[in-house]
Amino acid sequence: MKLTIERLGHLGDAIAQGPDGPVYVPQMLPGEEVEGEIQGDKLLNARILTPSADRVKPPCPHARSCGGCLMQHARDGFVADWKMGIVRGALAGQGIEAELRGVLTSPPQSRRRATLSGRRTKGGAMLGFHARGSDQLIPAPNCQLLHPDLMAVFPALEALVIAGGSRTTELSLTLTRTLAGPDVIVAGGKPLDGQLRLDLARITEAHGLSRLTWGDETVALRAAPMQRFGKALVAPPPGAFLQATVEGERALLGAVRAAVGSADRITDLFAGVGTFSLPLADQAAVHAVEGEAAMMAALDKGWRQAQGLHRVSVETRDLFRRPLEPDEFKGVQAVVIDPPRAGAEAQTATLARSGVPVIAAVSCNPVTFARDARVLRAGGYQLDWVHVVDQFRWSSHVELAARFSRA
Repeated sequence: MKLTIERLGHLGDAIAQGPDGPVYVPQMLPGEEVEGEIQGDKLLNARILTPSADRVKPPCPHARSCGGCLMQHARDGFVADWKMGIVRGALAGQGIEAELRGVLTSPPQSRRRATLSGRRTKGGAMLGFHARGSDQLIPAPNCQLLHPDLMAVFPALEALVIAGGSRTTELSLTLTRTLAGPDVIVAGGKPLDGQLRLDLARITEAHGLSRLTWGDETVALRAAPMQRFGKALVAPPPGAFLQATVEGERALLGAVRAAVGSADRITDLFAGVGTFSLPLADQAAVHAVEGEAAMMAALDKGWRQAQGLHRVSVETRDLFRRPLEPDEFKGVQAVVIDPPRAGAEAQTATLARSGVPVIAAVSCNPVTFARDARVLRAGGYQLDWVHVVDQFRWSSHVELAARFSRA
């Protein structure tokens, strides 16, 4: 069966019109004529007859099989336009038009945090990502996503898999680049005992890991795993959220600064460990609110040890169950809100009834952002602009920062 690709879906799969409806074809591009065997709503063993001018040679030899990347076969400009289209389409679904201020894409080999899988083998250990839609492990010895400092951690990860894994189970290894060396969390490993604790401590020291967490327990701490936010240094608790790339964080912070302008009293909702709170404290007093007490403690300590910042107050509060009410924003000149992928429906509803002049919204999900934007607009806010940020290069993920102001 010959088909012509019409468009891409939000997850990156190409879509063609088959005899019985839409047909999905992975790793194809609009305008390409392809041939293969239709099975259900998928085209199997697809072969390109007419390639797109937007098709390029993937920089990674594992691009066709590895699930870590989806779009290495497309030129950067095409991917940027596609991601802009995802944001535009999500807004249109809520009846919203807005100025989109281009896309900032993080460069290759810039990811400073990632989760890999590991498994013991007869000869040692295998590390990598899962194949697309499969539990098959694909080695990633020359990954084009990860920062070189993370690639350098692979020998340590292999040693951890050999020490605490087995050939029948798979370990999940989350690694983060920090100023003091790699911070590693391992899930799915053997139960801790005296010998394993000793082995893990030796691996931490030998490979220069800053911290090693095994399951829920930190088993080795060679040095505090510091991150810099503006003038402050923070040691996030294990597993705390961190923007995926330095470049992406810089782009989001720049957009947030542009949105809040000269505001000198700011409330930061879903503040995490201070990604926005601490840099903004060089110009304003900031009230940071987050549901995890450990993250608030890390932020507070970072602020107290920094020099030259305005006051940063912290509040541990579940903003899903107990959002800040309109009267709690009295005197606040700007709000920054950066919720998880589910958005912030309850908090957005109270914000819409507040008198806050400006809201800087950051989101990793255009669909829930558009839903919450509709609520703010109904409450009297206008959406001034949206800046699209692509931290997860070659993936279907899209992030953005936006400015709302009282109409």
